[in-house]
Amino acid sequence: MDRIRQPWNGTMSRRERFHNQMHYLPFDRTVNMEFGYWDDNYKLWSIFAENDIKNERQADEFFSFEPPMTVGGHYWLNPRFPHKVLSETDDKIISVNSDGLVVETPKDGHSTIPHYIRSSIETPDDWKRVKEERFRRDDPVRKPDIAAVSAKFPDDRDFPAGINVGSMIGKIRDLLTLEGLSYAVADYPDMVEDMVETSCVLVEDYIDAVLPHVKFDFACGWEDICCKNGPLVSMDFFVNVVVPRYKRIGDKLHSYGIDIWYTDCDGDVRPLLPYFLESGINCLFPYEVNSCTHPADLLNEYGRELRIMGGFDKMKLIDGKTAIKKYMESIAPLVERGGYIPFCDHRCPPDVTVENYLYYLDLKKEMFGWVKV
Repeated sequence: MDRIRQPWNGTMSRRERFHNQMHYLPFDRTVNMEFGYWDDNYKLWSIFAENDIKNERQADEFFSFEPPMTVGGHYWLNPRFPHKVLSETDDKIISVNSDGLVVETPKDGHSTIPHYIRSSIETPDDWKRVKEERFRRDDPVRKPDIAAVSAKFPDDRDFPAGINVGSMIGKIRDLLTLEGLSYAVADYPDMVEDMVETSCVLVEDYIDAVLPHVKFDFACGWEDICCKNGPLVSMDFFVNVVVPRYKRIGDKLHSYGIDIWYTDCDGDVRPLLPYFLESGINCLFPYEVNSCTHPADLLNEYGRELRIMGGFDKMKLIDGKTAIKKYMESIAPLVERGGYIPFCDHRCPPDVTVENYLYYLDLKKEMFGWVKV
């Protein structure tokens, strides 16, 4: 594959750079990474279609990005539910997906948020059955291959590596649907707490097995439990049920020297942020701007206790070069002081032109690709 952009110069290893930038220490330039693209981009962007770029891994190589590497366990359903088409019309398909959800999707396959109709779990009896069949702690698939993980992430590596610590509530929201979770928290709180506890235990089993053998630079997770109006679960439930599990995982991470933990949570995370920090989650990723606020607002409020990865408003990439430059200038002080890695605040949409995207990448290099000792 011919790269469209070459790797940036630097005086540090990728691992040292990531560590220093995330710890507010001197660094030679920003980590050069992006969060990826909508599936439609691979079909609609000429630079992807003409160079046979079909996925994020290929795109990272094409642009010479430096994504951090991660590894994690099998924390979710196993076996998954078999896919089954229930009905279809000229433009829609209703099917059962791998999470056991009945879902409506467009027949032409264009990128959109699916319409979830119902879950396979609606009562405690449903959960008991699914837990026994698909969330077994003794399932052989959950046992990590320590030798393989150690070989992939040797102690003397020159790149940053992280351990994925899963999801305590976001994946449960996926499993129940948002409406189903809202009812379940009110009607079957013990069931939902057992789902959270099950998620936590499966993560703990994996990290207990792996952390004594591999030195990781960070931890990462996924939640997506907020929208533009704030959290999708009650704060009481979050604080009393979810936060204690975060703390258990955070204590284990800290005991092995892992002090950077980012979670992927879209929407307005501000109500959750104090509890994230209290639990050990001290980095937001990819930090959506329009449903929250400019990253400077939170970084100024919380100081060096907080880090942010992402936070470049994707709407500015659509608006054009003047808007891109103005926004890039607004985040320059954040990049310079550390604790902030700039990239698109979610997957780049196809509304962004190739010309604007390449301008954005080149401007980022021009402004933050400094090389210093």
